[in-house]
Amino acid sequence: MSGSIKDLEYIPASESKEGSSFDQFEYQDKSGSEMGRVERFIDSFRRYKDEELGIDSNMSEVEKTAIRTANAPLSRSLKNRHLQMIAIGGAIGTGLFVGSGDKLRTGGPAGILIGYGLIGIMIYATCQAMGELAVTFPVEGAFVTYNNRFLDPSWGFAMAWNYAMQWLVTFPLELVAASMTISYWNDKINPAALVTIFYVVICAINFFGARGYGEAEFLFSIIKVVTIIGFFFFGIIVNCGGGPKGGYIGGRYFHDPGAFSNGFKGVCSVFVSAAFAFSGTELAGLAAAETENPRKSLPKATKQVFWRILLFYILSLLLIGLLVPYNDKRLTGGSSDVDANTSPFVLAIVDAGVKGLPSVMNVVILISVLSVGNSSVYASSRTLAALGAAGQAPKFFGYIDKAGRPLYGVIVSCLFGALCFLVASSEQSTIFDWLSALSGLCSLFTWGSICLCHIRFRYALRARGRDTSELAFTAQVGVFGSYVGFFMICLVLVAQFWIALFPLGGSPNASDFFMAYLSVPVVLVLYVGHKLYSRNWLFYIKTEDLDIDTGRREVDLDVLRQELAEEAKVMASKPFYYRVWNFWC
Repeated sequence: MSGSIKDLEYIPASESKEGSSFDQFEYQDKSGSEMGRVERFIDSFRRYKDEELGIDSNMSEVEKTAIRTANAPLSRSLKNRHLQMIAIGGAIGTGLFVGSGDKLRTGGPAGILIGYGLIGIMIYATCQAMGELAVTFPVEGAFVTYNNRFLDPSWGFAMAWNYAMQWLVTFPLELVAASMTISYWNDKINPAALVTIFYVVICAINFFGARGYGEAEFLFSIIKVVTIIGFFFFGIIVNCGGGPKGGYIGGRYFHDPGAFSNGFKGVCSVFVSAAFAFSGTELAGLAAAETENPRKSLPKATKQVFWRILLFYILSLLLIGLLVPYNDKRLTGGSSDVDANTSPFVLAIVDAGVKGLPSVMNVVILISVLSVGNSSVYASSRTLAALGAAGQAPKFFGYIDKAGRPLYGVIVSCLFGALCFLVASSEQSTIFDWLSALSGLCSLFTWGSICLCHIRFRYALRARGRDTSELAFTAQVGVFGSYVGFFMICLVLVAQFWIALFPLGGSPNASDFFMAYLSVPVVLVLYVGHKLYSRNWLFYIKTEDLDIDTGRREVDLDVLRQELAEEAKVMASKPFYYRVWNFWC
């Protein structure tokens, strides 16, 4: 591959026609007459043909795959406001609102801050790398397909199925969590009836395509963000003695029962829970291919991650540590890790004596659960579509209809979600524990691969005598941040291996080990299996063979450089405070 732009005649209709799904394409019957709304609705489910992407029968499978991935006819209907809210609050869910309670118990108030803080640094560096790649290559599957391009097809296969599996499993788990949250008010209702309602709602939202997902997440995220901001004020007032029960609290619980629980091992136990809480932060990058203008909206969304980590995780967990002691027996009284009755947010409100507010908090937890479930279907369906387009899954997964929906991906995701009905089984706890174990470390592998892809992309760029002046957005922490992020992920995997082998309060046993580390052997089986099947024994793609051009929306680098220079000149003329604001926001 030469250093120049690969000149493929991409002709995606979705490039020039923005808006909602039904406005994105021209609907005409065989006679050329305009279709009615019912006919348009039926026709929207038909497949978008390869010929409409500029693909012809003379092309090789490699070229066809490159064009399908770079120019997937997904609906580019996500607007800037959708992407900003997905980035700020899209993945805030049970990992923060509920899961933090168990880790407060095992790590202590200082331990949970250190654990989440270190993972937060790694996430910030990773999202910066993802933002640079996704703005440059807003292709179908985003970071899911970057592994095939910058690392190795076998590793790409393993990582794509790893990511799809993570979200396929998360969907039924979140539905069950939603039914558990309802039990806060009424534990007599049949949980199977509750999950049916949530299941139908989430599936219906995703059949509206990217716009349906975007609008739902926009609403859900606003509710979550407003709630956390409200909790800031509540926590500060109560801590200072302004609650109904009065009494100054201050840093009392950092002294008694103490700042740490279980010492260094307790801090290590926080890492995977923190990774689960941060999972989904990368969704803004996955949505790049369905965004109207990723060059404008994705950099802003990437910058929002810093504030999301600082405000919505670190500060809220600081307040939780100040308001709830880690030895509170209620933190271990739930029936599951997603039981809202163990939420430290709810416990802090109950202890303050504010009536009615615990129910409000549980409503927000319920909304958060539905939000993550909604994201699960979106993420898994887009990943399956990318796998289908790359030939790493049955071809029917690559089916994208005229409304830009990866139809079979959505259907399979919804079918997998039907596992939620196992909630009525007497063995539901065991089943869901192992399902959760399948996705335990998936996010860490995904983030580590993003960092490696960014490192290899920058290396290939430099090897060809090119630099970052041709990039519409560059990571604020540079390639150094990717090295730091990857190194920290390796440390977390080592720490988790230690915890899996020697669990807190127990002795080494196979059940606990695989419950904590099951994702690793699964990834290795996928990787080795693909190597054996493909008989490709190279462990990485040679630098000279790396494709650093296919999939760019701006194919004229001279024009792009000129636009970036003009934008930089305009920014330099702005006041200092405006430039600071633009850097961080």
